[in-house]
Amino acid sequence: MQSNKLGWILLAPTLVILFFFGVLPFLYVVFVSFHQWNPFAASPEMIFNGAENFRRIVFDEAFLNSLGVTVMFVVFAVLSELVIGYLLAQAFMKEFPGKSIFRTIHTLPLIMAPIIVGSVWKLMTTPSIGIIPHYLDEWFGISMNIGTSAPAAFMTIVIMDIWHWTPLVTLTLIAALVSLPRDPFEQAQIDGANKGQIFWHITLPMITPALVATIFIRLMDALRTVDEVWMLTGGGPGSSTRFLGVHIFKEVFPKTNYGYGSTISVIVLYLTIVVCWLLYVSMLAPRKNRKG
Repeated sequence: MQSNKLGWILLAPTLVILFFFGVLPFLYVVFVSFHQWNPFAASPEMIFNGAENFRRIVFDEAFLNSLGVTVMFVVFAVLSELVIGYLLAQAFMKEFPGKSIFRTIHTLPLIMAPIIVGSVWKLMTTPSIGIIPHYLDEWFGISMNIGTSAPAAFMTIVIMDIWHWTPLVTLTLIAALVSLPRDPFEQAQIDGANKGQIFWHITLPMITPALVATIFIRLMDALRTVDEVWMLTGGGPGSSTRFLGVHIFKEVFPKTNYGYGSTISVIVLYLTIVVCWLLYVSMLAPRKNRKG
């Protein structure tokens, strides 16, 4: 009993901070989502409109387009980061010349703020001064302009996200691989299992918890991407890179439509929770049932 009381006392500061900076803002956003509110209008008071904002969102083509673009971005970016991160993690498990230097360089993008990453990639992809368009044109004869080409803008953002966040996936999977016991792998090799069978039946099931945690982190980050995209393309050209985070930003700040922007935020949070729950059920629940 005494240890439980001490535990709650130690947790109290964190719980208080979480309540004031997490729970209360969330409840306020939910409250605002049921109102029409422009605090900078001639009549800045909130006008309760029930579920009108939620009804409107179903028929909002701009929102639906942003949702589709965001889903495509999440699929391409997160899957690529998982594959590349796993391959790099396996490479770092072996010794090779310059390993420590390469590992340090590989981790450097993680210490950069997202807005800085967007600024750097903006400089690298500007046609007149950027190194990427210059060498694409010089070596392959490809003209690249993310300001006018929607596919180029989208793929540049995907590559930028992979460059920025693959080191996080690599580090988490290295930690998972290092902690694996060697006995199952040695036994599988004795039984004549090939590398594919060892990965599918031994490695993958054993690193699934770390893999799911990594997917959750990257999924939530990718769904709310704003900084890099805003700095690189501003959501353009047109609406080709107007992700959900950028769409919310434009609704709340340029349009000062706080009620509808809050509604979109609540919907995005709900979709994130649903997707994470589905991933948990599909990846971890069967594993627990097999143990049971």
